[in-house]
Amino acid sequence: MDTNNLKSILTKIGEVNPEYTLEKQVYNNGDLIQFIDNPSEEVQLAAVNTFSSLIQYIQNPSEKVQLVAVKDDPYSIRFIENPSEKVQLAAVKKWSLSIQYIQNPSERVQLETVKKNPYSIKYIQNPSEKVQLAAVERNPRSIYYIENPSEEVQLVAVKENGYSIEFIENPSEKVQLAAVAEDGHSIQYIKNPSEEVKQLARSKGYDI
Repeated sequence: MDTNNLKSILTKIGEVNPEYTLEKQVYNNGDLIQFIDNPSEEVQLAAVNTFSSLIQYIQNPSEKVQLVAVKDDPYSIRFIENPSEKVQLAAVKKWSLSIQYIQNPSERVQLETVKKNPYSIKYIQNPSEKVQLAAVERNPRSIYYIENPSEEVQLVAVKENGYSIEFIENPSEKVQLAAVAEDGHSIQYIKNPSEEVKQLARSKGYDI
């Protein structure tokens, strides 16, 4: 049935019997929210409490409605235009990967995300050094998803886990030395190591 016809029928039913207005029917069938123009916040809440994804049918939902939706299902943030930082935080705290549906997340949101799941940095465009550091401190191998990490970020990663140098392109000698100092066997991931790096690896028990 055409949605306009369905809306017309439901509206007429409500006119005949006030107990069956569209607004009141939402409490039993949240999908009906899509037929209501300018629903009250109470009606909006009734809908998203039924199914969080129904927020996609609400124009300009209040922050309260947005929070109810993302706290129940953080994936529903993809239907929210320009969510506040509070809403963004609620979503990533529930599911870190929901950051992929947030445009221009604040640094605070980015930090919350990578602290919860460092690998989620792959969905963050141009993360600040602070965010990069938070990710590799949590899991050094997350450097794999960081484009052009600074030397400081590289050092933090390899000092925690020498093998993470595998994911660093053209590491400086300083980074190479830090990696083999942590684990001599990490030299196997270094192309053309200097003699000093080789010597350090040997001293750590790696036979070259």
